Amino acid sequence: MILIAGGTGQLGRQIVRLLNVRGERVRILTRYPDQSSIPQGNLIEIVAGDVRDLPSVERAMEGVTTVISAMHGFTGTNDSNPKTVDHLGNRNLIEASKRSGVRDFIMLSINGVSADHPMELFRMKFLAEQELRASGLSWTIIRPTAYMETWARIIGEPLMTYGKTRLFGRGRNPINFISVHDVARVVERATFERSMRGEVLEIGGPENLSMRQFVETFTSVTGKTGKVSAVPLPMMRVMSVLMRPLNATIARQIQAGIVMDTTDQTFATDGRLNLCSTMTFTTLAEMVQRDFGGAAER
Repeated sequence: MILIAGGTGQLGRQIVRLLNVRGERVRILTRYPDQSSIPQGNLIEIVAGDVRDLPSVERAMEGVTTVISAMHGFTGTNDSNPKTVDHLGNRNLIEASKRSGVRDFIMLSINGVSADHPMELFRMKFLAEQELRASGLSWTIIRPTAYMETWARIIGEPLMTYGKTRLFGRGRNPINFISVHDVARVVERATFERSMRGEVLEIGGPENLSMRQFVETFTSVTGKTGKVSAVPLPMMRVMSVLMRPLNATIARQIQAGIVMDTTDQTFATDGRLNLCSTMTFTTLAEMVQRDFGGAAER
């Protein structure tokens, strides 16, 4: 039995799909089982639980041999945030795995994590990584770059739907984007290939693109054009501070936009770990064609 925390999210759903095709039994841990769009069956079980609550995690561990942590608290509200989910939630998963005799633990982290990163999410993922390394479990850590599907929803969908979109900052900083479909394939391999145990897998897509190039790709593939505006960096810096006591989620998102527009977000596309060197990775144009190719006709 494979337990997935975050199995109802954009990445988690792809992981569940791949494991289902392989005929593996999957248990999805979620706070809202009644709201899940994933159908249960002989191979897929959905159980109620909250990674912030250790007893509920322990109850979900019966018969589990592998845990996949594909969750994040970046967009959470109130007491669901990077600290409570990405650090303390992973701590609970790790502790429950140890107590239940789980054999393997696969953790989804982020490319560029560090103890002093300007973004809380990256710092909390780093702390969780350290606890997993020290746990005594058999582990694999996967560090993908930014998900292109996430930014397609933020930047591309408004262009498709309303004929306009907005960038955060200058939009000229090169950023590496990876498809969640490719990340899911790496997770699938890491789940079954023992050679990946004890490895930190840094993975990224085949292109480093600015946000403006991101929009240009949508335009060239779909033929859909529109107005592109930008939120100035000085305004973003002020708003990231002012919003913290009012709406921590929006403040985190603004801070993320600042970091992505002002720091090195590139990835050495020819420098992937050899364990993933035989895989091909999706370009942004391929993703847009796959997910939005018919948008111009609708």
